[in-house]
Amino acid sequence: MRQIKVKITEIQGNIPRALKQSLEDFPLRKKRRIFLKPNICTPEYSPGAVTTPALLAELVCLLRDQAEEVMVGESDIYNCPCKRAFKETGIETAVKKAGGKIVNLSEDSVVRVKIRNSKLKELFLPKTLLDADCVIDVPVMKTHEYKIYSGALKNMFGCIPDSRRIFLHPHLDEVLFQLYKILKPELTIMDAIVAMEGTGPTKGKPVEMGLVLTSNDALALDLTATELMGINWKTIDYLNYIAQKAEIGNEQIEVTGCKVSDFKREFELPRVDLAVAAQKQVFQRPLLTKVFFGSKDVVKLLKGATIAYRKLRREQS
Repeated sequence: MRQIKVKITEIQGNIPRALKQSLEDFPLRKKRRIFLKPNICTPEYSPGAVTTPALLAELVCLLRDQAEEVMVGESDIYNCPCKRAFKETGIETAVKKAGGKIVNLSEDSVVRVKIRNSKLKELFLPKTLLDADCVIDVPVMKTHEYKIYSGALKNMFGCIPDSRRIFLHPHLDEVLFQLYKILKPELTIMDAIVAMEGTGPTKGKPVEMGLVLTSNDALALDLTATELMGINWKTIDYLNYIAQKAEIGNEQIEVTGCKVSDFKREFELPRVDLAVAAQKQVFQRPLLTKVFFGSKDVVKLLKGATIAYRKLRREQS
């Protein structure tokens, strides 16, 4: 049986040294094409929301000797082209200077992947991603107002190139499980230099953790990350679902490097207000999801209503 490991490394102000240390227990064989999947969920760089450009650049530098080509790819964000996000977050400049290649998955050729023994019959995934010899998941440690927590497994949702992947939310647990099985990230390297608490994944408060978490299993890394954040992963629907399907729990994970107890803190969880509760209900129903998120005009209207509602709540409190 494969030994499942998670290594916790303290940055101590030196990203290159810490990243080298974090990878010492996870040697990679020579590859032709390595694909890195960062988390780019906003069109501008925001610490704790977007993977740190300097971390990505250093990772590309370290991997160049292990591969002919190192690619960093993301899909279009809902209502924001990936091309713009790569540029304005500074990730495109950092990756290219390090000798890597930027890939917009939403402009890539698509391959239909049939799925057996699942309520999902198929997924359409980028050819570049499927053709890569090695996939490395590079998520950020943060809370999520609709899912409580977002990390390694949730980051893979961005591998689906259609910006309307939001329509898959009613089946998110199974979608993430299938991506975990199909893509099989050889490594997961979590950016916890600056994490996020509260109203994640984009509007929460930054948390200085000063860590990098590395693992040979994306699920194991998520279970360890939630422990560091003081969150019971069994309360997170998709983590609980995938852990049961994969038959992996904390007892099978070997944690090395820094101790969890030395860095554990209670993260502020997202507040479930009326807007969040309503959207959670919508996401449970495929038809409602298409009705409310099938038109950009409707989305803009809902976004405006949510902002107005939350402003009113703040003024009343």
